[in-house]
Amino acid sequence: MADYLLAIDQGTTSSRAILFDREGRNRAMAQREFVQHFPADGWVEHDPEAIWETVLATCREVIERSGVGLEEIAGIGITNQRETTLLWDRATGEPLHNAIVWQDRRTADACQRLREAGHTEAVQASTGLLIDPYFSATKLAWLLEHVDGARARAERGELAFGTVDSFLIWRLTGGRVHATDATNASRTALFNIHEQRWDPALLELFEIPESLLPEVKDSSDDFGTVEPRWLGGELPIAGVAGDQQAALFGQACFAPGMGKSTYGTGCFMIVNTGDAAETSRNRLLTTIGYRLHGKPTYAMEGSIFVAGATVQWLRDGLRLFADAAETEALARQTRSGHSVYLVPAFTGLGAPHWDPKARGAILGLTRDTGIAEIVAAGLQAVCYQTRDLQVCMSDDMAATPSTLRVDGGMVSNNWVMQFLADMLGVQVDRPTVLETTALGAAYLAGLRLGWYRDLDEIAGLWQCERSFVPQMEEGERERLYQGWQEAVERVKSAR
Repeated sequence: MADYLLAIDQGTTSSRAILFDREGRNRAMAQREFVQHFPADGWVEHDPEAIWETVLATCREVIERSGVGLEEIAGIGITNQRETTLLWDRATGEPLHNAIVWQDRRTADACQRLREAGHTEAVQASTGLLIDPYFSATKLAWLLEHVDGARARAERGELAFGTVDSFLIWRLTGGRVHATDATNASRTALFNIHEQRWDPALLELFEIPESLLPEVKDSSDDFGTVEPRWLGGELPIAGVAGDQQAALFGQACFAPGMGKSTYGTGCFMIVNTGDAAETSRNRLLTTIGYRLHGKPTYAMEGSIFVAGATVQWLRDGLRLFADAAETEALARQTRSGHSVYLVPAFTGLGAPHWDPKARGAILGLTRDTGIAEIVAAGLQAVCYQTRDLQVCMSDDMAATPSTLRVDGGMVSNNWVMQFLADMLGVQVDRPTVLETTALGAAYLAGLRLGWYRDLDEIAGLWQCERSFVPQMEEGERERLYQGWQEAVERVKSAR
């Protein structure tokens, strides 16, 4: 009897494979980082073969390390970095170019022209998104224009487009399945989230041939079978979701008003809005939280481009410490209320500013500023940015979460979580299982494979490991946040 599910978690800086049991417990994990490519200012690319090779290697490693036989694995769930755009040859499966990563800003000028031409309202009405380089549509348009012969080949039906999930499904199934799920489709700026189909008007606007596009399935669905040559046997792919929606699912945020915030490379706060695709007045995004049995559950999302990537930069770029685990002790050395602010606009600013040309800065430096203050400012920036999203959501929605469920690599840092609770003024709950992105993909696969009866059964598996309660005085909270807002204003571009 199969007792495990294999989750593939393909992220921005690494690929992971995790085996979960029926209770959602992590039984084995493997992880491999891969190289980031920065060919120009604001450009970010990944080698598609590095993505594929690290995914395959981690899957093989976790199966071997766990000692679990393939017959004990019921199936696979996939979760992935969203918006990252790939274009490949349908006949050979070979990519035509490096993947253009979600953080990439190369289409900022093209987006500005689209906004100036008056297309913002139409794009938002159909997709719930804004016109921004973040989303896949302008990235795909760039590839068709700048890769030699790509547009002509696309129009002849020779090429396939996909976000990372589609590329992995294609490779794992030997090219038999070209599909994505509704959550990933909803991040392309080509998918009508109300009609649940690729939007002909948007395909025309962005000049995208429809033949490029994958089939859009439910998040818990049949995505084909892995070829035996990859893992030693056949396994069904039964669940797929973009990483932030997978985390929403893994955190069991199934009721309207429940929300989670994930702290990985970026930070993404999502609140379930149920059947209502609510439109933000504050430049947040309306998106699909998950789709089951053809029925979408909507969510409101705020996207921060740089969170854990700040820690990575402090470690690898400035070499202020050797391991991210050192940051908590460093932050505890700082005096209360220090005046240093680090605005990590390395690839522009996300919600609610949407300024692709903003650039990062460290402000408030004095003679007694040291490594500890700069590290603390980098950690605090994540919390300040989450407060930005909370303020917008409070204005947009009738009810916002009185508690926030958190996950991702940064949430193991108790200092950061306490500062987050202090800055938001709400209770922050950290789950027992921190790998909720991968867990969400596993749960989606488990639903399809009959492991779980319904969402209530999954919700019953969620457990809180620790809660962080606000301790900061209101006046101090507002003073610090005002300083952050002033710092952000100083790095914005003059648009």
